[in-house]
Amino acid sequence: MKPKTLIFFFLAFTILQVANCQNVQIPHVIFDTDMGPDYDDVGAITLLHAFADQEKIEILATMASTKYEGVAGVLDVLNTYFQRPDLPIGVPKSKAIEQRDRQHWTDTLLANYPHSIQKNSEAPDAVTLYRKILSSQPDESVTLITVGFFTNIANLLQSNPDEFSTLSGAELIKKKVVKMVSMAGYFPEGSEFNVNQDPSASKYVVEHFPKPIIFSGFEIGKEIHTGIPLIRNKAIVNSPVKDAFSISIPMDEQDKNGRMSWDQTAVYVASLGFEKYFTLKEGKMTVADDGSNKWDRSGKGQYKLTGKSNMMGIEEEINTLMMHQPIKK
Repeated sequence: MKPKTLIFFFLAFTILQVANCQNVQIPHVIFDTDMGPDYDDVGAITLLHAFADQEKIEILATMASTKYEGVAGVLDVLNTYFQRPDLPIGVPKSKAIEQRDRQHWTDTLLANYPHSIQKNSEAPDAVTLYRKILSSQPDESVTLITVGFFTNIANLLQSNPDEFSTLSGAELIKKKVVKMVSMAGYFPEGSEFNVNQDPSASKYVVEHFPKPIIFSGFEIGKEIHTGIPLIRNKAIVNSPVKDAFSISIPMDEQDKNGRMSWDQTAVYVASLGFEKYFTLKEGKMTVADDGSNKWDRSGKGQYKLTGKSNMMGIEEEINTLMMHQPIKK
């Protein structure tokens, strides 16, 4: 083969390789959180922004699944802190839970950090925003992450065609979503906060969601304790993340070794995959009218995480990720 021909094939191969790399898409995620009753949500959204800064995911929106006044502002504080002040924020405008934090760290964040949203009324309805964003995305490209109540997802599933899409909510999810990763449930059976606070929504979602769901159950996060390295890090100052953990950890004896890290595991798995620290067990969650749940091993299309023997590794990783600092855009 002539030298010029070799050069041509080499260049063609290189161009093809670059094109293939460019076609490999990182997960596009919508993050749905109760952001208030507990503060592991703050750790979870920190991981979300850390992975986005590492270009491992792209954040499409942050949704609140509770509607206490100020939740949109708290999400805006955290998105602004991580240099993404324009991230869309949705809040449920129909019936929804209004629980907030007993430690009042949300008040500290709203009082001390910049945010442009002052009232929930300034943020769009969560379901409307879901439909707008999903309709604009490529087919089978979006990962949903829920670390709160299933209120928005149940309402989205039951939503009707609108100005953004002629599809029903269930059809829109089936067309645009790859999977949903949820911190929800207590396995093999029990009663867990994110499920039992809005049991009708939880029951509807587990029975009607048309794509795979991966559940990170209560039993996973309760073994992972984080936040102590963050609050001891003197180099981190003027941080809403550090403030939330610094205020809350001393207020509960059970948190003396760090807060149990339920929500962070869902973000970790949605962003990086499950293989390093977990295996998946296929089945299906069933939800009773009182919000308690069981795992049906004969079910199909849903999965629960089961931890491997190296769980201390993920604790160390999450602690490091929670100290992630904003990157100037």
